Parts: sequence; structure tokens; C-alpha cells
Amino acid sequence: MKSSLLALLTLTAALPGYRYQFPRDHFNHADYQTEWWYYTGNLQTTDGRHFGFELTFFRQAVALPAEVAGAEDATWRPSQIHLAHLALSDLDDRHFYHTERLNRAGPGLAGADFTSHRVWNGNWLVQWRSLAADTQELQAVCDRFSLFLDLTPAKPFVIHGKDGVSVKGPAPGEASHYISFTRLLAKGQLSGQPVSGVAWMDHEFFTSPSAGSLAGWDWFAVQLDNDEELMLYRLRDKSGEPDAYSSGTFVDAKGGTRFLSAADFALSPSGLWQSPDSRARYPIAWEISVPSLGLHLSETTSLASQELFTPRSVSPTYWEGAVNYSGEIHGQAIKGVGYLEMTGYQK
Repeated sequence: MKSSLLALLTLTAALPGYRYQFPRDHFNHADYQTEWWYYTGNLQTTDGRHFGFELTFFRQAVALPAEVAGAEDATWRPSQIHLAHLALSDLDDRHFYHTERLNRAGPGLAGADFTSHRVWNGNWLVQWRSLAADTQELQAVCDRFSLFLDLTPAKPFVIHGKDGVSVKGPAPGEASHYISFTRLLAKGQLSGQPVSGVAWMDHEFFTSPSAGSLAGWDWFAVQLDNDEELMLYRLRDKSGEPDAYSSGTFVDAKGGTRFLSAADFALSPSGLWQSPDSRARYPIAWEISVPSLGLHLSETTSLASQELFTPRSVSPTYWEGAVNYSGEIHGQAIKGVGYLEMTGYQK
């Protein structure tokens, strides 16, 4: 066998029956192909200005040439690639800024480590202050702004899906292990200005099957003003049609959860925005209905341009931004904030 052939990766698939172990499972799972930690939130300054933020850490296992995989000095071995995205939405002045960084772990440049209780890429990091209370500190510094937040869970984290997996398709392993903190109380500073608000954290790890049918998704994080939350995702297959494996989770005010199958909710796009950069057309307004909860919501955003356009990057182009929700639950008016992510719309 020629040495230029890729070394085989031994990877674990996300399968039913996974036994979670916390706090260990909040950190790195190098035996899975892909892993991410998503932090998003809506913040307000003391003078009433509104901002959205995203800080995301990605880890990707990479197959290496045999001579690299077997090298004695593993310090710079790029078997794990670490990508991070940082974005800020100025919702009142309607400006959007995003940047990214790509690193191998090297001598501590990036990673996710249970021993040190942190996830980081350079000086972008999240540090667990208390594993018992799940309190965290978020830090992100770039040339345009700096963000420092203390994050305190208002309720316990939730595990999405059934039997330890969030299923994304019919093939074995076409799923993820998916954990969320659906209501993090956020307080800190944005470029020296005091801010406070509410944040959301997603953590997923999985190994994609080689012939998956998934082409993209629409993901909704909903934080209602009655202290309830809703996570929904609509998967789209390669024909562009909604997939039957779409699902969601409802979280009540006390932290209790209810699984929602694709038949339990309806998502209807009601407005389009075309990116001047990628030319992708995104449905940035939606109608959401969950009949079993007596819930109907309209989703809108005050800033259409929240696309992370990265034409010369290893990362895909996608839309992720701060949004608002309004509607009713059991006949009572309800409002909320959250985030919307849409992938797979760029041709």
C-alpha cells in the first residue's frame, strides 16, 4: 500500500442507547467525526440597544496520509481540525459582522478539554466556572468588538431526541447526540458596555454515514417570555423537500421536556431575502404551529442580512441570526426571542 493513501479513521457512530456521563459529555469526543458547541443569544445594553451574538466551536476528525498519521511527533498532527465562528448582529443600527478562525490543536492552540473545563480556539473560549452548577464564562475578542459574558443556567440542560439520539435519517448512525442549555442568563460587557440578556447553547457530536440524504436544515431556538423554550428543526432532503425525520423538543418552565415528531408541528415560510453575496434565497420569516401545545408563533427578524458568507473558507455559507417571536399559546398572547439557522440554500 502506498504511503500517500489515507490512513483509516476509527470513528464511533451516534447510536441508540448511548449512556451519557456528565459533566464529561459537555467536552470533547474525539472518536466522533464531527462535534460543535453553539452559543447564541440576544443582549441589551443599559441604554436599550439590542444585539445578537454567535460564538461557535467546531471540531472535525481528519483522515491523514499514513506517513503523517504514524509520525512520532504528534504536536502539529492535523488529525483534529478546529474551526470557530464569531458573529455580532447590531439589531438597531442593522449591521452584521462575522469572522472565523481555523486551527489544529498544536501546542494548545485550540481544543475542548475536560481536564481544564474549557472549549477554545485562540482567545475565543468558554470556561466552565463550576461543573456542578454548569456556570460558564464566554470570551471573544476580535478587531471589531470584544464580548465577555457570565452564563448561568436558569434550568437544567436537556437531551434531545429519544433513547440518547436525535435521529436525522433512516441509516444507522444518521443521528447525533444532542444536548442544549435552553435558557442561559447572560451578563457581561460588549466592547466595554454593560449588557445582559438570554443565551442558548447547543452541543452535538456524531459521525455522518457516507451516503446520507440530508441537504440542509432550518433550525429554530425559541425562548418565550413565560420561561418556556422550543427547539425545532426541519430537515430538507436533496430534492429540497421536508424530511420525515425532522423533530423538536418543548421545554416547560420547570425544565420538563416533551419530544416533538415531524407530525407534531408545522413550519411555513412567509418571506424571502436574497443575499447579495451568495445569491442564496433564505426564508427569513416563518409561521410556526404546535397544535398539542396550543401554540402558534410568527417569526420575524429586524436584520435580514445575517448570512455568514465565507467564499474562501473550508466552512459553508449559511444564515444564522437573532429573531423575534410573537403569537399565542392556549389563547394567551406570547412573545419571545431566539435564533434561526438555515443551511444548504447556496447552490
